[in-house]
Amino acid sequence: MQWFPSTHSEQVSQAYGGSLKRRLAWRLTRPSLYAYLTLALALLGGVLGQRLSEASGLAQLAALASERLELYAATLESELARHNYLPSLIAIDEQVQAMLGAPQDLTLRAEVARKLSRINVRAGAMLTFITDARGQMLASSHLSTPRSAPEAAQVQRALDSGAEHFFAADAVDGSTRFFLIQPVRRASQVLGAIVVQLSLAPLEATWVDLGLRSQSEKLLVIDANDVVIMSSVPEWKYRILGSSDQAQAEALRRLGRYPGASLQPMNIPHDSLQQSDAALVPVPALPGQATQLLAQERPVAQLGVRLVTLSDPSEVWRGARYAAWGGAAVGASIGLLALYLASRRRALRQVFQAQAALQKAHAQLEHLVDERTAELRSTNQELKHQIAQRLQAEDELVQAGKLAVLGQMSAGISHEINQPLTALRALSRNTLLLLEKQRLQSVADNLKAIDDVTERMSVITRALKNFARKAEAAGQVQAAPLRESLQNVRVLLEHRLRAEQVELIEEIDERGGELLVNADANRLEQVLVNLFTNAMDAMQDQLQRRITVAAERRDGRVQVRVIDSGPGMDERQQARLFEPFFTTKPAGQGLGLGLVISSKIVHEFGGTLRAHRSLDGGMCFEFDLEPAAKDPHV
Repeated sequence: MQWFPSTHSEQVSQAYGGSLKRRLAWRLTRPSLYAYLTLALALLGGVLGQRLSEASGLAQLAALASERLELYAATLESELARHNYLPSLIAIDEQVQAMLGAPQDLTLRAEVARKLSRINVRAGAMLTFITDARGQMLASSHLSTPRSAPEAAQVQRALDSGAEHFFAADAVDGSTRFFLIQPVRRASQVLGAIVVQLSLAPLEATWVDLGLRSQSEKLLVIDANDVVIMSSVPEWKYRILGSSDQAQAEALRRLGRYPGASLQPMNIPHDSLQQSDAALVPVPALPGQATQLLAQERPVAQLGVRLVTLSDPSEVWRGARYAAWGGAAVGASIGLLALYLASRRRALRQVFQAQAALQKAHAQLEHLVDERTAELRSTNQELKHQIAQRLQAEDELVQAGKLAVLGQMSAGISHEINQPLTALRALSRNTLLLLEKQRLQSVADNLKAIDDVTERMSVITRALKNFARKAEAAGQVQAAPLRESLQNVRVLLEHRLRAEQVELIEEIDERGGELLVNADANRLEQVLVNLFTNAMDAMQDQLQRRITVAAERRDGRVQVRVIDSGPGMDERQQARLFEPFFTTKPAGQGLGLGLVISSKIVHEFGGTLRAHRSLDGGMCFEFDLEPAAKDPHV
């Protein structure tokens, strides 16, 4: 760290001190400048306070309304879902099936009507009835309640369109009715329909009462025709949410679902609700209510409706006004503070007089900084030494992990090499006998077989040599072919794969050419060996043993996944997978360092090793690597 010497500070003070004093004295003697500054700061503080308070208040209001909107939607869904089972249950009744097969049997229709009455009382429905394929009533839970012609047309229209439910207004009292429809078919022919009619008046009355007793948001339920079929504000019921003309209103009246409704437009822009989570929209004026409310929408796909809440932002705007006054007060305070500081311009002389003492303290501080810098250099050298020792220990740990894996594979590798040696001994003796008998062609065949066996032993020993050798320094990567590394791993683990009947599936995406990654091939093979070994250990008690290796280019990286068909791990075990010395294997069968070493190696390659459960229930270990520069798809 370098500081300006004391003599330089004195020169700066002498050169610029007088000029600074003159400029400050000229500016600070103009009170009108500070009056304008105070006014500007007050105006800026008021605007910022109002904007920030309004944005924060609207966000909080939207969050609260969103929570209540979810609650309203859940209440509506649960209220209507309580009776979803009822039409299907009635449809499978034997008497109902018999009546639909013989609709002219009046005795059977009377018995079904009595049964519907009992079911209707127990279920708490408003009305339950059965119609034929033409929509004519055959039996009803209320024999004294005939259906009107518009209601019959609504049911028949729903049957023709295949709808399972619909909302409709009651022609008498204007309350909202919900109809559940279950067609009854026999041999692909519609015999009739089971209709359950529910009244939503109690739920709507609860919403209206809640809105009257508190300053809560207004709630609207909008059907597919943009008509308000339920509302906590009775004046808004059966009105069109957006704008509409006379032709649209007449078309809605012809549907027969809104008898006696005015179908007046509310002129709430629907585009604003679709483009944002919450938006200020104009609403029809009500006594004591703002003309603009904060609207939020939530679709209820199962019912084919949308829920809209309209929250009153009056309190937010009131708080924003208070915040504006507070911001203006803060801005004015800052301006007055500047004016106060300007009044103390005479104290500058004392500042310049104290400069000598400050320069002395500066020199002492510079000396102290030099001492601390020397200590930091010493500490830095010690840290570098410790880092070098740690890197060396990590390299030795990686090599020890590789030797541990080789030790676990030693029995299988010995078996793999012993078989070719036995074959070589037998072929050699057989060749000597064939030479004595002058069977030269057989001798040539034996020599060819000996050459093949020797080549197999060479492949095994070469793979062992490459795997066991100590890797280069961390960070030295090159273009490594992924399939070649996978083949070397297969050679090392061939005996165990065959002995434990493990199916190895390769899904290497090489449609654009050979898949190359930036990695050290030897250390990459160590990662794959660790993952394969862990997978085989996890699948020892499984009937189906399968390891899938998948690699593909994705988002400019090469994604590699190793998936097993083992029992998987719970979340608690997954959270500790990459902790040193944590293992799920029995005592004596693992040190818990394989995944730690593998994660470190992948990190040095610029990737991340992750673990999660696969769709089949086993474990999936995946990591991403940078594609090599030689790869044409980089």
